Amino acid sequence: MLKTSTRCQWPQRWATRPADRSQPLPRLRLPDLSLERFRRQLANVDALPQLCVLGLVAGVVTGALMVGFRLLLDLGGLVLMPGGDHEAFEALPPWARGLLPLLAVTLIGLWLGRQPLTARKLGVGHVIERLTYHQGRFPLRNWLNQWWVGIVAVLGGLSAGREGPAIHLGAAASSGIGQQLRLPHNSLRVLVACGTAAGISASFNTPIAGVIFAMEVVMMEYTIAGFMPVILASTMGALIAQLVYGSEPAFQVPSVTLDSLFNLPWIVVTAVGIGLLAGLFIHVARSGEFLARWPWWQRLTAVGVMTGGVAMWYPEVQGIGYDSLEAALNGNLAVDVLLALVLAKLILTAFTVACGVPIGIIGPVLVVGAAAGALSGMLGHWLWPGTSADPALYAMLGMAAMMGAVLQAPLAALMALLELTHNPNIILPGMLAVVVSGLTARQLCRCDGFFIAVTRHGLHPLQQPLMQALSRVSVPAVMERNVATTLRWVGRDEARMLLAGKPLWLVIRRSSDDKPTLALKAADLARAMNDDTLWNAEQRLDLLEVPGQRLEMAAIHLQATLSEAFDLLNDHSVDALYVESNRRPKGPRISGIITRDAIETYYRYRR
Repeated sequence: MLKTSTRCQWPQRWATRPADRSQPLPRLRLPDLSLERFRRQLANVDALPQLCVLGLVAGVVTGALMVGFRLLLDLGGLVLMPGGDHEAFEALPPWARGLLPLLAVTLIGLWLGRQPLTARKLGVGHVIERLTYHQGRFPLRNWLNQWWVGIVAVLGGLSAGREGPAIHLGAAASSGIGQQLRLPHNSLRVLVACGTAAGISASFNTPIAGVIFAMEVVMMEYTIAGFMPVILASTMGALIAQLVYGSEPAFQVPSVTLDSLFNLPWIVVTAVGIGLLAGLFIHVARSGEFLARWPWWQRLTAVGVMTGGVAMWYPEVQGIGYDSLEAALNGNLAVDVLLALVLAKLILTAFTVACGVPIGIIGPVLVVGAAAGALSGMLGHWLWPGTSADPALYAMLGMAAMMGAVLQAPLAALMALLELTHNPNIILPGMLAVVVSGLTARQLCRCDGFFIAVTRHGLHPLQQPLMQALSRVSVPAVMERNVATTLRWVGRDEARMLLAGKPLWLVIRRSSDDKPTLALKAADLARAMNDDTLWNAEQRLDLLEVPGQRLEMAAIHLQATLSEAFDLLNDHSVDALYVESNRRPKGPRISGIITRDAIETYYRYRR
């Protein structure tokens, strides 16, 4: 009888072998989480995870700032207004409504009058300008001015919105994070878009409209690498605002439907009229060159007198006007008040901008559009009482049509309409109204978007495909790092040491105190080593006389984008740039060089 063993018989290949203690154990490598590596990753066009992290941070910061801004407005309402509502100008006596705008322009004039003209640039226009010509870097003085001017303009009864300040505060703060961390400029552009989206989202509780506004109005492009971090930022901005103000929509609107397709022709007529109003608004707002002949104090006085004069009879024109907007959407405003909102608020807002007072325009534009739409709906209901849709429907469509025509941002207007009304049935007529009003303003009134004031060859600089592509990546992603720096004259031993590192380019200084001016192919020096005719009596070689390819150079910093490098190459008429890293006690360190050919190769094959 065979005996079976109770012990488990493992296969020989599974047998445990004694550890070889003479061999050291492999060292566990931790991932490199340094800030320097984070910067290098952000320099590339495909740094999506890193950009998403920045989007989350920007959304939280902007949401907190927007909550703080709104709380300051609420605090001002508790102090100044009888009912504690910062928009309840109707509760003030007529003389107070008339004097309040004069007080506001006086405070703004005293604050900004002693500062340079550049410090008076605030709001969305300033954000687009800094993104276009300054790679998304913002001055601190303008950011601080935006707090003061934004609060005084709204509480002081001027026809002004809070979205412009929200966008400026969010975009500048988000960009400031990148500047403090010395991130490459291509990531600063994304941070500006993140701050913009989060500002709109936290102001209206409209995260989708915030994303579309940032990409359509500010960035003027749509990319996957831009969309994802902006979506995260907009989401976080809305969440922060909802923690304080709740998740209710910005306006309580009735549920309305189109009912009959017979309304479509009247919607087209309404949209044409709103497009003409948008053209009037833009032309008046851009009359600043004519009004610039007036002294600063005269322009401020004119704004205060005009606003106060109208407000004595129609206080609805003061402030942002969201209470009037909600009343128009619910059909609770008289015809004369609606006319005052359409004509007086439109002219007052545009005239205030033309006089150089930095205010937000998005809120007033929505109010004017809603009032115009409500008037058109009431007229249609009077002409065709049995088939015309509710005037509230036309008020909602007018709000989106006016915003889309003034900003030339149809998608942002449609998304705002959807999120503010929570009514998907309104999208079909909304699309028609937004397109017709936008075409009317552009074709009949010859108006581009309100914030697109400077064009080049028919396109804004942000819209040019070459600049868009080159702005998405920074210099470190394309530059040649395998370089060596040397003086003009070298000996044989020095030349051998230079070539021992197998550099691709030699960066030449004419003297120890000079900046690099030329780049020489290292292969050309290697060929010259065997040519005795090039060496002088002291056995020294002049690198400026070595036969080969030499490129004249200028300096560029490590954070720059390829669009900055391309402009610098053209401005200095050179073919290469040497890249300087952060300055050290002994001066900047050369990290590499970038050539015109490298930029062109990237644009053709890697973008």
